[in-house]
Parts: sequence; C-alpha cells; structure tokens
Amino acid sequence: MPVPVPVIPLGIFDFPWLESAVRQATGPGGLVLIGIYSFLIAFILPLPSEVVLVPVQTGTFSLALPQVVEFALVMLVSALGKAAGSVFAFHIGQEAKQSGPLVRFLRRSRFDVIEWSERQTVELARKYGYVGLALALSVPFFPDTLSIYAFAVLERDYVKFAAATFAGSLGRLLVTIGIFGGFSIAFAP
Repeated sequence: MPVPVPVIPLGIFDFPWLESAVRQATGPGGLVLIGIYSFLIAFILPLPSEVVLVPVQTGTFSLALPQVVEFALVMLVSALGKAAGSVFAFHIGQEAKQSGPLVRFLRRSRFDVIEWSERQTVELARKYGYVGLALALSVPFFPDTLSIYAFAVLERDYVKFAAATFAGSLGRLLVTIGIFGGFSIAFAP
C-alpha cells in the first residue's frame, strides 16, 4: 500500500519541471536526481524535500527492491544531498555574512517570512545548538533554505552543521511518512 504524500502549492517558487522529474524518478538515475534535487533545495531552491518520497510511494521507482529498502535508499540519498548542499550554503553564509538575492527578494516581499524564520531558527540555535537546527529541519513542508542560511550565519563548525542537516533531513522524511502514511504502511514486509 503506497504512502500518501501531499502536494504543496508553491506559487512563485514553483519549478514544475524539476518537481515533476523528481516525482517520476526511477532506478539508479532517479537516485542521482534525488541527490541533486536535495542538494539544490538546501541552498537555493525553497522547495519541499518531501516530494522525493513520491516515486517510492507510487511504485514507479523500480529498483525491484522491497518498498522499505527503496524508502531507506531514497531517504539516505536525500539526506546526504541536503547535507552536502547545506555545507555549501554554510560556506556561502560564512563568506558573505550577507543575504543572497533570493533572501533579499523574500525580505522585500509582502510577508516577512525571512524575519520570522530567522527569529525562530536563531532562537532554536541559541537554545539548543545543532540539535535545534536538526529539529527545525525536521518540520515537514517548511523551506529548509531559510533555516539553513539563518543558522549558517551563527555557527562555524562545518562537520556539526552537516551532521545536523543530515539528521534533520532524515528526521523530516521519517516524520512525513509517520504522519501521512504511518510507519506500519511504509515499513510493512
């Protein structure tokens, strides 16, 4: 039985061709695409990471492995891709200590999502350190890019940052499966 993954409308940040490619990813090439997508959403594209679960959910992933193994592979590749992308974002944050063009655009937008996200992330970072970052990244359907950049300006340890984003990314996918599909469905024999 497939695990349901909701579709989130993204408005101006909608990249239908990229999301469509990820939703239809199949085989080893699909794993590479999922890794690249996860890398990109960590530092430049505020898109939902949960879509990486769709190919396994729909049964089109076609690695001819049990569903639980396919979910595990996709989640591992996605978390590794996002950790790598977050290290890139971390480096940019350390070098610039200034907002990039996307963040400047969001700051000027009607709703100051950036300010709210930064306040929440900074509060978590100060209170809980890298565990706070992992917890912030475990929230399904919230753009990772904002949290990663907000946290990158505060911290200096690349390895801990990468470990926290890996844990948070993996946690987010597990939370998504748990909430929207139930572990019993996703991990049934």
